[in-house]
Amino acid sequence: MAEEMQENRTEPGGGDKRAPGGSLGYRLIKRSFDIVSSLLFLIVFSWLYLILAVCVKCSDGGPVFYRHERVGKGGKTIYVPKFRSMKKNADKLEDMLTPEQLEEYRREYKIDNDPRITKLGAFLRKTSLDELPNVWSIFVGDLSVIGPRPLMREEVEEKYGEDAEKLLSVRPGMIGWWAANGRSNCTYESGERQKMELYYVDHCSVGLDIKIIFKTIVGVIRRDGAQ
Repeated sequence: MAEEMQENRTEPGGGDKRAPGGSLGYRLIKRSFDIVSSLLFLIVFSWLYLILAVCVKCSDGGPVFYRHERVGKGGKTIYVPKFRSMKKNADKLEDMLTPEQLEEYRREYKIDNDPRITKLGAFLRKTSLDELPNVWSIFVGDLSVIGPRPLMREEVEEKYGEDAEKLLSVRPGMIGWWAANGRSNCTYESGERQKMELYYVDHCSVGLDIKIIFKTIVGVIRRDGAQ
């Protein structure tokens, strides 16, 4: 992974002069791909959405979807839908987490062996099926198929600092370079997560996007870093 990032690194005073987010032609191709692929996916797999919605509803009687407030391109507030994978009232962190888990959440914005996740939710997350509603966000333009992970506002400010504006210069994505490289194994604390997300912003291209798609497919099959 480190070698792959090194291969494309721009040398001082020369090399790749691309602006973050890629060329206009690339952005047009990418948005066209987002619209066509998301529309086709929603039509072809409408039956799967219905089955999963019924399963989530029947699991504990709670809502089918959970809308996450995130930051989109240019700092715009967006709401990213997912099939609910957590127990009801999971946002009451102090009531549901131990002090150690709460500290881990505040450090990484995720928890190993999260006790708030339902049995069905664990399956949905392992298979990434919980993220299927993201496809609608791709169709309407809040997300792209490929891009940095959509983050909470405080997460962007705390973890990216002066690089926040660069990160938000592109649409966040349903899948991305960090997620494709074992998302749970590359943390904020180590700095690897930030490096990978910013690497994509600086080097995004059709070739890199294709590579991310194939790495994501392999990662889902192997369940690399999924929680």
